[in-house]
Amino acid sequence: MNGKTREEYLSLVEKTLEEVLPGPAERPAELGEAMRYAVGSGGKRIRPLVCLASAAAVGGRAEDARFPAAAIELLHNYTLVHDDLPSMDDDAERRGRPSVWAKYGEANAILAGDALQALAFLTAARSPRNVGGVVAALGEAGVGVVQGQVEDLKREDGAGGPGPLPAESVDFVYARKTADLFVAAAAMGALAGGGGEGDVEALRRFALNLGLAFQYEDDLLDGDSPYSRERTEELVRQTTQQATAALSSLPGDTSFLRALAEGLVGRSR
Repeated sequence: MNGKTREEYLSLVEKTLEEVLPGPAERPAELGEAMRYAVGSGGKRIRPLVCLASAAAVGGRAEDARFPAAAIELLHNYTLVHDDLPSMDDDAERRGRPSVWAKYGEANAILAGDALQALAFLTAARSPRNVGGVVAALGEAGVGVVQGQVEDLKREDGAGGPGPLPAESVDFVYARKTADLFVAAAAMGALAGGGGEGDVEALRRFALNLGLAFQYEDDLLDGDSPYSRERTEELVRQTTQQATAALSSLPGDTSFLRALAEGLVGRSR
């Protein structure tokens, strides 16, 4: 199914998320409500888009990756729910509205995050092929994000508050906390789409560099890069070029992934 638009991909993601999330009638109602609130709080859905487009890039159907795509978005949102907790980043707001813990209480937020994580694996297991590989890629990313968060918690400004990352931690945190979910999304999509080992590895390289470019560009937008502006802009260009170069060997339609990578450079948000 080549040539799909962003809107078509997004529609497929939203319909699948609605299918797998608990409905209003399921008990306990407050758990399902908190889970739906977390997942429905906005965001660009970049990771599930990468997953769907990776299936097309190996010559498969985007539809075959719809459950893996939903799974990576569920896992991503679990990490956001837990990151916002008072014991972590202590953010009472996300995307312009109360964070899950601020709206539903800290205990319910922890449990909603736990349930989103478990639901992510249940959803990934519905992949039409290569289920073991899909679930393993999701699990690898889940561990990686936690590793990155632990390292990220070492930030300190001298007064116990958030400060700059230690120089020796920057690459590790960016690779684990940001890029690992992109890598999993691409690998899961390739596996669900029937890609071979070489295709999966090419998409892993693409996604690693895409995730790093995404983080570097975020640093530019937020004005908190650990590097100089000139160095950060150079890193965005380098990783974007490396991402698009990794697509050259793939047998399917890579135009969406290429445009996604190139669109990160100089984005407004």
